[in-house]
Amino acid sequence: MEIIIREALPGDFDQVFGLLKQLWPDKEPDYPATKKMFDHNLQSSFQFYIVALSGPQIIGFCSLTVKHNLWCQGLLGNVDEMIVEESYRGQGIGKKLLDRITEIAITQNCRQLELESSFHRTKAHEFYKEAGFESRAFHFSKPL
Repeated sequence: MEIIIREALPGDFDQVFGLLKQLWPDKEPDYPATKKMFDHNLQSSFQFYIVALSGPQIIGFCSLTVKHNLWCQGLLGNVDEMIVEESYRGQGIGKKLLDRITEIAITQNCRQLELESSFHRTKAHEFYKEAGFESRAFHFSKPL
C-alpha cells in the first residue's frame, strides 16, 4: 500500500471532518464552523495542515501551529490535531505524518514541538513517547 503525505487542500475538508469526528468521539463538531476555520487556516502563514492518502482516500490528518513562545525563547510548534483512520492504525502512517510535521516545524525554525493528547488515548501516548515526546505538564481548559 502506497501512502502519500501532502499538504491539505480546500477540497479535502469533508474527509478530514470525518477523521476529526473519530479524534473527538465525545464532541459533535459543527460542520460549517469547522469548515470556516479549516479554510481560514489553510491561508495562514503560521498554520500547516497535512494529510495521508491511500489512493484517493484521506486516511490521516495532522496540523501544526507555529507561535512565538517565551518559555522556549523562540518559536514553538504545536501539533493541534493528529488522527489516523482507525482501520489503518499500526501501519506506520502516524509516524509518516509526525515525521513530516516535524520537518515543517524545523523549516519554520521552531525550537520545540509539543502536543496534547486526551487522557483516554493511551495507545497514542505510547506512540508519542516512542517518537521522543515527554510529558512535561498538565493541560487545563476552561470554556468561555
